[in-house]
Amino acid sequence: MNAYLILEDGTVFKGKHIGVDKDVISEIVFNTSMAGYTEVFTDPSYAGQAVCMTYPLIGNYGVCLDDMESDNFWPDAIIIREMSRIPSNFRCDMTLQQFMEKYNVPGIEGIDTRALVRLLREKGTMNGMITTNDNYNLDEILPKLKEYTCGKVVEKVTCKEKKFIKGVSSLEENGPLSGSAVFNKEDYEKDLAGDHSKREKRPAIVKELNGKGLKIALMDFGAKKNIADSLVARGCDVTIYPALTKAEEILKDAPDGIMLSNGPGDPKECTEIIKEIKKLYDSETPIFAICLGHQLMGLATGADTFKMKYGHRGGNHPVKDLETGRVYISSQNHGYVVDMDKLDPNVAKAAFINVNDKTNEGLAYVGKNIFTVQFHPEACPGPQDSSYLFDRFINMCRNK
Repeated sequence: MNAYLILEDGTVFKGKHIGVDKDVISEIVFNTSMAGYTEVFTDPSYAGQAVCMTYPLIGNYGVCLDDMESDNFWPDAIIIREMSRIPSNFRCDMTLQQFMEKYNVPGIEGIDTRALVRLLREKGTMNGMITTNDNYNLDEILPKLKEYTCGKVVEKVTCKEKKFIKGVSSLEENGPLSGSAVFNKEDYEKDLAGDHSKREKRPAIVKELNGKGLKIALMDFGAKKNIADSLVARGCDVTIYPALTKAEEILKDAPDGIMLSNGPGDPKECTEIIKEIKKLYDSETPIFAICLGHQLMGLATGADTFKMKYGHRGGNHPVKDLETGRVYISSQNHGYVVDMDKLDPNVAKAAFINVNDKTNEGLAYVGKNIFTVQFHPEACPGPQDSSYLFDRFINMCRNK
């Protein structure tokens, strides 16, 4: 079946329909990751967007449900050069086509994704429509595309009620490792020889459970699972709170530290959340914020944010630690950044910058046990270079 991608500037790409057959209007963005598409498609930060994958073949290792970063497929649609119908991987649970059907997601394949990405880089992120209607009417569609906005999507992706996760208590209780972990070859080989259809996902184990006994509050603005997993693997007990939870309720639970998660949409839409974050800032509780959480903390303390031309999305973005001069390769997914020109140096100072375009990638708050980053130290997908930031946060909580 034919499918069409129609952009708000009038450009039309013709391809083939994948997933389910339905029309969708969304913001069109691109991701440069070469692998990890399951994690990308289940990242709540993509709510309200349609994702073009720049790597040409997607679906070649199928979908392993253990790799999902949430319990849903969040992009409105996906755009790829070619879908693999015959995946090859011992961990595969289903094909990408079956995964899209399971979550009622449409898509298009067979278009020139390189041309699409070059267009988005030149003109900036645009809204678009995916349709299978051969008789589409541009005069009717283009006004709808220009009117589309993602809206307040944080409320859509956040958890509905408070959840508690117990931290890892000993190395002996757990199996194969992931993340910034100690690799146990014997356990890994046992897992390879086992029945993979019945295996259970086990958390990563770090060398030392330096967070053992700590209580961490995680504000869920669209949190990826590996944020909580990274804390749990270090021994922390994690309580996850819905995005609209009042600061008073969180502080009443007396956490040793607070994490503000990633999430979708324009941070300036989160007006009520920003008010609560200001209250958390005024407390003496250590805070570590990632991505949207980083932007919201900036807005709560008087800074400003702006929308980027086409954003940073992928697992290959270099960021520089301004304190040490060291450069890390990071996983990123954002279309907004904190405006450093409007940041009060008495409140916060730049801690990381993007090596490519010099935009802000992190802040250290003056006189506060608070630091924030624009990138994803929990990765998934992406490099584990900056996972040490979780240990920095844990040490901050202990030193408090």
